[in-house]
Amino acid sequence: MIKSMTGFGRGESGSDTRKITVEMKSVNHRYLDLNIKLPKKLNAMEGQIRNYVKSHILRGKVDIYVTLEETADASYTLRYNPKIAGMYIENLNAMAQEFGLEYDIKTSHLSRFPDVLEMEEADEDENELLTLLTDALTKAVDAFVENRTQEGERLQQDLLAKMDEMSSYVSVLERRSPEIVAEYQSRLTAKVADLLADGTIDQGRIAAEVVMYADKVCIDEEMVRLRSHVDEARRMLTEDTEVGRKLDFIAQEMNREANTVLSKSTDVEIANMGISLKTLIEKVREQIQNLE
Repeated sequence: MIKSMTGFGRGESGSDTRKITVEMKSVNHRYLDLNIKLPKKLNAMEGQIRNYVKSHILRGKVDIYVTLEETADASYTLRYNPKIAGMYIENLNAMAQEFGLEYDIKTSHLSRFPDVLEMEEADEDENELLTLLTDALTKAVDAFVENRTQEGERLQQDLLAKMDEMSSYVSVLERRSPEIVAEYQSRLTAKVADLLADGTIDQGRIAAEVVMYADKVCIDEEMVRLRSHVDEARRMLTEDTEVGRKLDFIAQEMNREANTVLSKSTDVEIANMGISLKTLIEKVREQIQNLE
């Protein structure tokens, strides 16, 4: 099933003490471009996130936001730094002696000095963090891919309808093309007859002129190639999964054939049909830009 390059997904996983949430959103991009924003505690896990996402997504600019919420008081320990406390005491005592001051330092005073007492968060359980992150990421990616798939189905139906419309244009052009040559022969014969009045018309010369004209305005090859492109695009839309780049190339070829038809056109109906065909092809190209 084809997928859109735009999508959104969200997943979360929690324990008694914390919750991890992963949100993903994407827009069109020629290649896969991952932008991952993590809390500091999860920085070491960026590579695992990147590898997992790459295994499920082929193209698009994907922004991934990971948040870590502590749902209960974390475990902390209070650490006493005796060396730092000793340096404070030594220097305070020296100051008292040098200036003849009373040495009145108390423990309650000393404990307020910077770095004497430090609050440290207990070591994280990395296994728990990885488990929660993996679970939240899996849910987010699953929802993201499902969202892309649903959008891809809508794009598929729209593009298939446009392929049918394009086929109808080709059919009209195929029908109209030989009529132009017949009309030209009729006009040329009438014009020569008027010029020669009662003279004899050289049918061989007229036939030669008609052949030259027919060769100049013939669009048979363009129609064959264009119909082939339409059929191939329809097949890819119903069978392939990685169609974005392939269809973009086919749309370029369709546009090339439509331009050639317009350049050869000497008929208003074919010119109008060619313009309509180019407009439709451009709409197809715009839609294809959304496909993975």
